[in-house]
Amino acid sequence: MVVPGLTPDEERELSQRIGAAWKELRRGAAMAAVRDHLFGAGADALEPGQFDTLELLVQRDGWRMSELAEALRVDPSTATRAVQRLLKTGLAERRPYREDGRVVMVSASEIGRDRYEAIARCRWSFMEQVLRTFSADERHQMVSLLERLVAAADDVAGTTRN
Repeated sequence: MVVPGLTPDEERELSQRIGAAWKELRRGAAMAAVRDHLFGAGADALEPGQFDTLELLVQRDGWRMSELAEALRVDPSTATRAVQRLLKTGLAERRPYREDGRVVMVSASEIGRDRYEAIARCRWSFMEQVLRTFSADERHQMVSLLERLVAAADDVAGTTRN
């Protein structure tokens, strides 16, 4: 499908540039110096998947594993592994569901909440510094376009999985 106002060559070039920027953003986030800002430093550092899991766990009192996997957009076994790592380090805790003891709920422990808050403060400070070169209008435009990009990627992934 050709986008109105673009030739096929222009469309291809822009798609390649967006893909390259996405790749560089992903690679940049993997650099040790950036990872320290995004996921904690030293002994307090978490893997990206662990941080994503902990971020969801602090948002409510408890999650069923199936709900957590869906929110993370991962296979349930992947969510289980992330939670197991958080449990081992004392950042999460399990308990039976009040209404059905067979169901296990997982939540952030107090230590996990504290760790999340410390990393989140560092992360937001880093992002504030990164975004200083963008005007308010550019920031509004960027967030709108990034949200659309994520939604479009979800739509395409959803249609290709079926």
